[in-house]
Amino acid sequence: MPVKFEKTDLDGVVLCVPEVLRDARGFFVETFHAAKYAEGGINCAFVQDNRSRSQKGVLRGLHYQLRKPQAKLVFCLKGEIFDVAVDIRRGSPTFGKWSGAFLSEENHRQLFIPAGFAHGFIVLSETAEIFYKCSDFYDQSDDRGLRWDDPEIGIVWPYDTAPMLSAKDKAQPLLQDLSADMLPEFK
Repeated sequence: MPVKFEKTDLDGVVLCVPEVLRDARGFFVETFHAAKYAEGGINCAFVQDNRSRSQKGVLRGLHYQLRKPQAKLVFCLKGEIFDVAVDIRRGSPTFGKWSGAFLSEENHRQLFIPAGFAHGFIVLSETAEIFYKCSDFYDQSDDRGLRWDDPEIGIVWPYDTAPMLSAKDKAQPLLQDLSADMLPEFK
């Protein structure tokens, strides 16, 4: 089954559009095939899978790991989200820029986010279930983040009421307040 790989404005961030086979019984979609994804420029070994459920208006992010950066392949199993990647790699030509995509159970799209990027999403449907593959193991002591509404980054989040945030996400710093040693390096 073919997969289309659409480049975004951020080098390495890729929107993956797998072929969906539909008939009267339902649908079938191949959510990952290492050889096909490697041909599309996504050539990393995934070691951990995560699944989360959130209600409408929940915004999670922007999160990253510093010493053990994770590449992520994100897709929405139920509902709809707006998923965002922010380039926070020191020295990158697109430092501080973002790219976003609508991911849903209907469109089956996936967003590949390379290691060294911050990640976040907001739930647009009544509930959403998100599944993502990670290229490194999560380490709570390495967990970092930045403000979801940082005016310097300027993410245009699609919401009609104030997002619901965790206490941790409400307290995240602005990008300009992070010292160089708190940011991944562009390689």
